[in-house]
Order: sequence, then C-alpha cells, then structure tokens
Amino acid sequence: MNRGKAYYIILLFLAFFGCTKSEPGTPAVYACSFTFADSSKQNPKNSKYQALLDDITSAGVPGIMLSVHKPEEGEWLGASGMADIAGKVELKPCNITRTGSTVKTFTAVTILMLAEDGRLSLDDKIEKYLPDDILDKLSNARQSTIRQLLNHSSGIYNYIQSLKFQTASVNDLTRVWHPDDLLEYAYNKPALFKCGEDVEYSNTNYVLLGMIIEKITGEPFYHAFKTKIFEPLRLEFTQFAAEDPVPENIIRGYIDFYSKLQLMESTHYSGWDYYTADGGLISNVHDLSVFMRALFNGELISDESLKEMLTWKVPKNPDPEFFPLSYGLGIFEIETPYGNAYHHSGDAIGYYATMSYFEESKTTVVWAANGNYGKIDELISSKSTMEKIFDAVFGNR
Repeated sequence: MNRGKAYYIILLFLAFFGCTKSEPGTPAVYACSFTFADSSKQNPKNSKYQALLDDITSAGVPGIMLSVHKPEEGEWLGASGMADIAGKVELKPCNITRTGSTVKTFTAVTILMLAEDGRLSLDDKIEKYLPDDILDKLSNARQSTIRQLLNHSSGIYNYIQSLKFQTASVNDLTRVWHPDDLLEYAYNKPALFKCGEDVEYSNTNYVLLGMIIEKITGEPFYHAFKTKIFEPLRLEFTQFAAEDPVPENIIRGYIDFYSKLQLMESTHYSGWDYYTADGGLISNVHDLSVFMRALFNGELISDESLKEMLTWKVPKNPDPEFFPLSYGLGIFEIETPYGNAYHHSGDAIGYYATMSYFEESKTTVVWAANGNYGKIDELISSKSTMEKIFDAVFGNR
C-alpha cells in the first residue's frame, strides 16, 4: 500500500514544462559497499534472481534493486539497470533511494515503543496531544484515537487527494512543505466515514502521528527514528529526508508520463514529505530487510505490541486489482499464492519501494526501483509483477 496515485496534475505540469535535470553523476558519487561478507553469488538462486532483475530493466525500468532473505540461505542482494542514466552509472544493491510510505511502519514502531515506555496509550484520544487549532478543523479528529490513526480507521481526509494541494504543488515543485502546510488541505473536509467504521488509507493520519511523537519526545520525530530504530539496528544507509532532502549520492529518479517509456528525470521533484512522518525515508533494500526481520523476530517491540500491530481490519471496499489486504498498525497483511505476508510499499515521484515478510517461511523480500508511472508501474508494482517476483523466490523452477 503506498501514498496513492494522486499525482496526475503534478505529472501533467511536468509533461508541459519538463523536469529539472541533475548534473550527471560519476561512479565515485554513487560508490558504496556493504560492511559484511556478501554471499549472494553462492546463493542457489543467484542466476535466477539476477535474470529476473535483468528482465525487468530490459522491459524499460531504469533500475531495480532486490533483497531476498531466507533463514536457510541468508540474504541475496542484486541490482540491474542504472543509478544515473545521464552519467551512465550502473546501479548497485547498496545504493540509496527514496522509499516513500514504507516509513509508516517505522512511524508505527516508534509509537508502539512509546506505548511500551508508558508515554502514551494506543487508545488515547489524539486530542490529548494535538492543539485545538488543528483538532477543530479536521473532521473526526476529536473522536479519533492513536490506534485509529495507525490502522487508517480514523476516517480523517487524506490531504494528498485534494486538487488544491496538487495544484499548489505544481506551482512550486521544489517547495519544502511542513506539517501545518499539508494539513491545511485536509481542513474542513468531510470525514471519509465515522471513526472505526471502516479503513481507508490516509496520509494525514501519519502527519498527525509524527506530530504526536514530537509532542511526547520534545524532538523531531525523525530523531526518535534514529535513536530507537536506525542506530540500534545499525541501518547505516538509512536516513530521513529532513536532514538532507536530496543527497548527492541518491540514485536519480525517473517517470514515464506518456506511457511510452520515454523517461523524464524527477530527482528534485520527489515529494513534499521531508518533514512529515507519512513519507520521506531514504534507505536501500538491505536496510529495509534488516528492519523487517528485526521487527518480526522480536528485536524492536514486545510480543504484546507485535500482537497489537498485527490485529487486522478488513476494508469494506477492497481493491479488486490487488491481493486481498487487511489493515494493521502501520503494516498490511496480503494474501498471496505463496502464503500471507506482512507488507508495506511506498512511492515518490520517480521512486518505488516495497517490503514483505512471509511469516510461515520467515522469508523477507524487498525491492526498490528508481522509476514509476505509466508503463513502469506495471513492471514494478502491479499484482502480476509481485507474483512474478514471489514466484522466483518460492517456486521450484
């Protein structure tokens, strides 16, 4: 589940006015390496995984990275395509990329940690932590609990769906947005439903959760991410955009607006979430895999908290084009032909990432691409592509 494809107006403007291109990078700019011994070449499916990635990039995706971790085989890491097309720099699995709404799982884990510390209760009303000038302008806000923000059952309007927000975005594509700026586009909008009656994805929920973390800790929410998650897990490639919105070594992002695989660079137009907890994560596939394994192996939160996280709500109107899906706290459960998986995905303009953990086999599958929209979406984030990747992981061929 990602931020939603609400970028049409933004992309329309990009099509007419073009994209600001970054200066081509050199191999030295994107140089990276892992600090552990990479055994990918010894993996029994090394050739199969690499052929899968090469097939995806040969179809038109600029670049894709993949991590597959199985307890009996260890982690396979690979990449195909380009980190920087103009610079002719090949992609490596250690390269950093935007991972969008995958951060929502990090946000949820941080909230659960604060609950374990006795600093909040999941069933606290959010009015306990947020100012009146926000609560009074958001339908359902005074009735919503922290739990309902986490599992998207608050019914609070999703700011990203506002046409006024989308228009404001294209008027200044490099603008740095802050939480108050974004919340304005959810103010005085009707609630999606009464609190707790259904579930529907809303980025506004996670903007508010970031503000709650800051209220409780007295520091930027991404500092809490660093001290509670990044540093304990030694996620050396992971950072939050607020501290460096467009790192020099982040791989270039590309979009396929015309659905002709005529790519336009979008690296500097990658979103408005540099200071909000609904997106803005920068990482790579290895670090996301480490995070997912640590979460479900009990290294981050208690068994009781994990049970809360994995308490599911089923939407009344499921997406017929995706796997059957249920909402947990900052995580989803998808029902695939290869077993159920705990899952979250995310995108920004020119970037996509997804992470899945299959409980029965303890298998973690993470991939990230530096392109989206048009024909690229079908190649990296569709149900059919996910099945193709999962089949490579679990199939016997």
